[in-house]
Amino acid sequence: MAPPSSRASGHSRKAQYSRFTSYLIAAVGAAIGLVLLGISLWQPATFSSLRGVAGDVGEPAGQAVAVSRDGSGTVLDRIAGFWNAGKQNAALREELQLARIRLKELEATEQENARLKALLDLTEESGAPVAISRIVGSSVVSARRFAYIGAGSRDGVQAGMPVRSERGILGRVFETASSTARVLLLSDSESVVPVRRAQDDLIAFAEGRGDGLVRIRLINLGINPVEEGDVFVTSGAGGYFKPGLAVAVIHEVTDDGGLARMIADPAGTDFVRVEAYWEPEAVEAAQQSPDQMLQGTNAPQ
Repeated sequence: MAPPSSRASGHSRKAQYSRFTSYLIAAVGAAIGLVLLGISLWQPATFSSLRGVAGDVGEPAGQAVAVSRDGSGTVLDRIAGFWNAGKQNAALREELQLARIRLKELEATEQENARLKALLDLTEESGAPVAISRIVGSSVVSARRFAYIGAGSRDGVQAGMPVRSERGILGRVFETASSTARVLLLSDSESVVPVRRAQDDLIAFAEGRGDGLVRIRLINLGINPVEEGDVFVTSGAGGYFKPGLAVAVIHEVTDDGGLARMIADPAGTDFVRVEAYWEPEAVEAAQQSPDQMLQGTNAPQ
């Protein structure tokens, strides 16, 4: 048997040459690198121009990378800002709603303070009242028109005493308990108050109708001089009500007078003041003499 040949094949020889060449190139490159490193350490300014050229060549690529980085950051910031803005808007809407509620409460408080101040002004003008009280109830389903106040006989309140707000007359005390009183409103069908037109001495009666309106009925019939918008005030006849207190304003003219709306609206009144009789002697005389009722004394029913 012939012995195997010791000669390498062509493929093996080519691989050996390639490996040798790569080692040689690597050695030459390392030597060149060492030489360049030594030169740069010995004279740093030698390759400054080359570094500048390399920087100029790589500058567009750096700009592109920076723009892409800024763009991606901007997009993320916008997404995060949109998300945060939604939550902030919801919180601001809730705060705005609460602020509106607080504003309405403040307005209600200011209105109540204004009414109390007006009552205090009335006290200064008309003297001390018998009692100042809040309206605590009213007749809702009844055909009669009553209101209930939180002051009674122990506070000095008596039947027949006038009850008024800062705007005008509401009615008079109908009956009393120890700590409460029932008020017969002007709009009740049993209420009759002697009045006169504010700008002259046109005498009439203000009669309740039971529907929230007041009928102004003239005493002297003939040509009706009443006009829409006329204001009627108490005349003082009978001794119950002080003269000149606002009662009602005409909104519809009739043959014998007109239909009027109460100036002091019970539905819009919180606090009232109970006043003493304007002329106690006249009231006492009216209570003792039924004939006085026909002359407009408006004694308690």
